[in-house]
Amino acid sequence: MPHASALDEADRPRRPRRADSTATESGLVGQRTLVAVHQHLRAELARIQEVVEQVAEHGLDPERARDLVNRTTMRQNYWTLGAFCASYCRVVSVHHTIEDVALFPTLRAADDTLEPVLTRLGEEHEVIAGLLDSLDRVLVELIAGRARPGDVRAATDELAATLLSHLAYEEEELLDPIGEFSIVV
Repeated sequence: MPHASALDEADRPRRPRRADSTATESGLVGQRTLVAVHQHLRAELARIQEVVEQVAEHGLDPERARDLVNRTTMRQNYWTLGAFCASYCRVVSVHHTIEDVALFPTLRAADDTLEPVLTRLGEEHEVIAGLLDSLDRVLVELIAGRARPGDVRAATDELAATLLSHLAYEEEELLDPIGEFSIVV
């Protein structure tokens, strides 16, 4: 799999489209759940971008940014995750792990024509994990005075471009099968 900056959306495999595909009631629940999780990831990513922009524009020093990030938490299944970036990284990782070990095998079993799409999505999960690690490292380097705000902005921009593209691709390719095969996410 190429590095995220070399990600070529035109090379992504596409699932065969069926004219007779209809969503069941439980499939609609699965579709709504996946979209809701993705919307939450998008909103939290936008918040990270806001904080990074404040640092980059010198409106917020790195120590204050880290404090802000550490106080902003996401709640999932009645437990609070740690620092914002660490929480975000963990939530994305958990989301992708659930997809890799539960959703994707279920979809493979339901329709083997989805294999190329599911393989590509799994590869993209690995790329995104690397970008999350890179963002965490550059934030630590910024606080230590060994990186510049522009480095954090670049890492955030690369993560955002890749993750947003990935989420859109996943929705485009998987919402119909989730609905059709009554998969609850």
